Amino acid sequence: MKNKIVIPALLFFALALFSCDDFAEDYLDVKSESTLDESVIFSTPDLAESAVNGIKIPFGETNSYRGRFLPWYGFNTDTEWYNASESTSSDKPDLAIYDAKPTNSEMNSTNNAWEMMFRGIERANLCIRGLRTYGNPVPDSQLGYLLGEALTLRAIYYADLVKAWGDVPARFEPITSETIYITKSSRDTIYKQLIKDLGEAATLVPWPNETAATSSVERINKAFVKGFRARLALVASGFQQYPDGVRRSNDPELSVNAMYTLALSECKDVIESGKAHLEPSFETFWKKYNQEVTAAGGESLWEIPFAAGRGRMLFTFAVNHTNNDQYHANGNNRGGVSGPLPTVFYDFDELDTRRDVTCVPYKYGPAVNGIAKQQLGTFNKWCFGKYRYEWMNRFVTSTNDDGINKIYMRYAEVLLMAAETANELEGPGAAAIYLKELRMRAFKPEDHAQKVDNYVNSLTSKDAMFNAIVNEHKYEFTGEMERKQALIRWNLLGTNLDLAKEKMIQLRDRTGEYEDVPTVLHFKFAADNESLIIYGLNRGEHNSPGPDYTPYDWNALSDSKINSLYKAGIDPDNRQFWPIWQVFIDNSNGTLVNDYGY
Repeated sequence: MKNKIVIPALLFFALALFSCDDFAEDYLDVKSESTLDESVIFSTPDLAESAVNGIKIPFGETNSYRGRFLPWYGFNTDTEWYNASESTSSDKPDLAIYDAKPTNSEMNSTNNAWEMMFRGIERANLCIRGLRTYGNPVPDSQLGYLLGEALTLRAIYYADLVKAWGDVPARFEPITSETIYITKSSRDTIYKQLIKDLGEAATLVPWPNETAATSSVERINKAFVKGFRARLALVASGFQQYPDGVRRSNDPELSVNAMYTLALSECKDVIESGKAHLEPSFETFWKKYNQEVTAAGGESLWEIPFAAGRGRMLFTFAVNHTNNDQYHANGNNRGGVSGPLPTVFYDFDELDTRRDVTCVPYKYGPAVNGIAKQQLGTFNKWCFGKYRYEWMNRFVTSTNDDGINKIYMRYAEVLLMAAETANELEGPGAAAIYLKELRMRAFKPEDHAQKVDNYVNSLTSKDAMFNAIVNEHKYEFTGEMERKQALIRWNLLGTNLDLAKEKMIQLRDRTGEYEDVPTVLHFKFAADNESLIIYGLNRGEHNSPGPDYTPYDWNALSDSKINSLYKAGIDPDNRQFWPIWQVFIDNSNGTLVNDYGY
């Protein structure tokens, strides 16, 4: 069951906009009444818990994670794209095609995600200071847990700031009149602080289901902290665009050997704990997600919690519904904003059970008397099948939000990181066990000998194993907006985007590795007179299966659509980050500037 967070009015002590002069004058120079009560708040567990819960509020603000960061960060990759990337009717496509400008009309506002992330950080800083000063936050105590949760929530905000913008201001103490305006810091400094903080947090927060707090994936637990620490270690040591070019960090503390050793250790701790596990069925896991099952101890390690009237995960990413129908009243044309590249379906092994969950070729058409039927979409606009109104238990009535959480990390990523780091440090034999576990879930037991054992055992070199891990990441995480950062740290962003364009041309022309893909589908309705039975999706299915099927030509994939993966004349490797939006540059008192050629 999802939890609704209620914060007493007394604890809204971090709401001020610290990017403006009004805040400097009104907040910093006058001691607010609520700050006088910090000694009470942070020495009283229930009050302190409300304050720490308040750190999460910026996730759900209108133009924060809810409506801007989650719906827009992560396009376009070799697996996912904005389904209207070729459009020129608004500034939205620019965010996806590596042509975002500081004045982008979707982002250039004072309540944008940049601002909200820093609000969350300031709330966390106040809680961390208060708990350390007044709370005696030792392990195995409620106040200790709350400190670990506050440290982790701050790390989440900072990890996403650095992911989207590169170098940003480092604020690890509450703002004072002297620190209201500061310049950007090296992300290396930020990464090191976050890795240190998460190391401390791991000593303070229990494993899933060891306490009431950690019984829900909407609260921080040790499995997530360790997995998240491993992710940040890999990112910190990976390739990324610095102001002087794309490279790894020059800081010896962030070397590949040091960070991969840390990441492997953290992943092994999670795996060997037995406190998290894969759901036996990939489809079942995603059904439970859409049904809002938030019990900890399974595959989901932590989720950004949204109340029923906040969040846009299905609103943005679900199988498209033309209008309100038997499955939702969320409004017209919901879902389908983005989808997998059309090549992705054909890159999957046909026996891989993840394929049909991930890639959906249909939408729900216009409702007749409130009932909609599945309807084949267009070849260049597939939908993600991981997000489905039709899998929900709750009927969405909000016109702008759906209330479905964002899965921030799941156990499958821990296994894949373990495979990657073990391969780098110990060789492919050490990585095999983790890759096999992931693929055993993906294929039926009768296919394990060929698709799991023989496949993984054939990966006898470090390069072969690494390339398999890169591909496995695609099969496992398409649609979750994790691919872009992974491609960046592997130094494969530009290379794989170019390869994706080449593959789409082959698919359009039915040449190369896609020469056996049919150009015509055949469909009929199932007995429920709602669901489609489709023939012609699989390679080699060229002939009509019978007179009761209707043919459907869906081979539309134009040059302009293919080339909209990224804007012509732009090198994606030189646009790995968004620019800081102009409103924040203008309000920074001259301390903030854009790098990376913006």
